[in-house]
Amino acid sequence: MIDVIVIGGGPAGLSAAMMLGRCRRSVMVCDAGAPRNAASRALHGYSTRDGIAPGDFLQLARDELAPYGVEYRRSRVETVHRGADRFDVSTAGGEPLSCRKLLIATGVEDDHPRIPGLPECYGITVFHCPYCDGWEWRDRRIGIYGQGRAGAALALSLRTWSTDVALVSDGPARLGRKERAVLHGQGIATCEAPVARLCHEGGCLRAIEFASGERLERDALFFTTGQRQQSAFARSLGCEFTSKGTVRTNRHGQTCVPGLFVVGDASFDVQFVVVAAAEGAKAAVAINRQFQDEAGQRL
Repeated sequence: MIDVIVIGGGPAGLSAAMMLGRCRRSVMVCDAGAPRNAASRALHGYSTRDGIAPGDFLQLARDELAPYGVEYRRSRVETVHRGADRFDVSTAGGEPLSCRKLLIATGVEDDHPRIPGLPECYGITVFHCPYCDGWEWRDRRIGIYGQGRAGAALALSLRTWSTDVALVSDGPARLGRKERAVLHGQGIATCEAPVARLCHEGGCLRAIEFASGERLERDALFFTTGQRQQSAFARSLGCEFTSKGTVRTNRHGQTCVPGLFVVGDASFDVQFVVVAAAEGAKAAVAINRQFQDEAGQRL
């Protein structure tokens, strides 16, 4: 019986695993090895690690687990079942596992626009987070791919980094009169023509080409087309969800299911690496306190 199994080896899961290891808990991390930012070339906003390649960051975090006896497995979790006092976990090609507490840190995956040329540009000149990549494209020609309030909000946000911002909706923009007025007031053009493809050279965006043949020259493109949970475990175990589709937790990552915690991008909506790592650490403390309560070690 393992004290805690962590599903997901990203910043949140690894941070939680290290803290729990330091609390002398038996911990196993099961990681499918498919991080959300796999296409990214650099991680930003994490003090002392700004600009590091995401893969290098994760390797450093994995290396820090060994002194605390945390077991890391590159293995995809296939099923999770909740028992009376434990969780039963099965992995691809592995033996059945059982744990007293379960921490889900699988995060989310983005719904990418299905545009020819976008996969080649993703992580190079196409992004989804202005806080992560806006600085690198300051004062450049930036395009926003999105519709409705979400598209308008992202376009307005990117005005912090550049005065040359255009919203590309690939069809009706679904904007109200007020939203159009605010965009116009900020000098943001709205292009509602259907998009044909992204013109690029080796992933470096040159222009957005529309079905009409017209082109909008852009240096970078940010998109907002939704996201979804990477795993269905939280839902299958009976977790409650918010109206935004995220798992409902308290500030320590505790769900409505006893012994089940969810942290990282899969829970709250501020999706930064540094925040995910902090959520993991907070959840680890909450899990350790539950163990202490169960052992009568707290007032």
